[in-house]
Amino acid sequence: MHVLGIESSCDETGAAVVDDAGRVLSDVVQSQVALHAPYGGVVPELASRDHLRNIGPVVRAALAEAGCTLAGIDGVAVTHRPGLVGALLVGVQFAKGLAWAAGRPLVGVDHLMGHLLSVFLRRGADDSPPPRFPFVCLLVSGGHTALYRVDAPEAAAVRELGATRDDAAGEAFDKVAKTLGLGYPGGPAIDRLAAKGDASRVKLSTPMAARGSLEMSFSGVKTQVARLVAQAAAPLDDGWVADVCASFQTTVTALLARKVVEAAMSERVEDVVLGGGVAANSELRRRVREAGAARGLRVLVPPLPSCTDNAAMIAYAGAARLARGERDAWDLVATSRTALERKTRKGRGAR
Repeated sequence: MHVLGIESSCDETGAAVVDDAGRVLSDVVQSQVALHAPYGGVVPELASRDHLRNIGPVVRAALAEAGCTLAGIDGVAVTHRPGLVGALLVGVQFAKGLAWAAGRPLVGVDHLMGHLLSVFLRRGADDSPPPRFPFVCLLVSGGHTALYRVDAPEAAAVRELGATRDDAAGEAFDKVAKTLGLGYPGGPAIDRLAAKGDASRVKLSTPMAARGSLEMSFSGVKTQVARLVAQAAAPLDDGWVADVCASFQTTVTALLARKVVEAAMSERVEDVVLGGGVAANSELRRRVREAGAARGLRVLVPPLPSCTDNAAMIAYAGAARLARGERDAWDLVATSRTALERKTRKGRGAR
């Protein structure tokens, strides 16, 4: 089975062709980083307009790279939740048109399900073993940070174990980078500078550090950095900025690594998976691997292209739905809400 996936949930237009074994035949991404960089973050209206300009060429490029046409596609999968509604709408409407024209089934995919299953993608000569169900996944990105138990490749078999009460970790990275004058996107900039800094020179308290709780919070550590910058003499010293980056990154990644290992031990599972854009952070990958190894856990981290937003993960998650005989009607809608969030969560984002 070959599935065409389309992704347009935020600031990257993506299309990919993937088979039901997870083999990536093509994966094309048109990034909008340069478009949004002057504003220090994603501007929804600009994102939607750029998706409109690029989605046709991106889909054609993905089909050409895979060496197939619409006639050779068995189904069309598209991200329809969560994300920027205007951006999602572009992908959903385009996917509907393609599926109808080709006479192929259409399935909507929750963007978070794509990230949870991205570890199953096979790129090039990658022959690393897939995770074993059930596993615990730390999904950490610019819009979401949560821990999930995954018992099977379907939304009904996913249970949220804990999540941030306020900012997502990726959002905190971007806001701290902006406060330090590092530009957008902030995560890669902080990761690079942290390698040159000394975390011990800048003290930051760890939020929600109590053991036994899998809930998280990142707004407080972001505020601590903002106060340090406000008290510092301008212009900011490069060495001091590197130290702040190192301290901030250490504080956040150490907390995330400890929480995901605690979750795995509590759930008595043997496999831990990372997913989402922040899973590309070198310090987080290192810390989770070390913490997992110390407790006898197997840690699986997707390659970098599978961490950031991409259509290959959407195609694979869609293939899993198609294999179960699931189909969506032509009235599929775009929505900003995920189906995976725990309904009993209190605080920001509660449903």
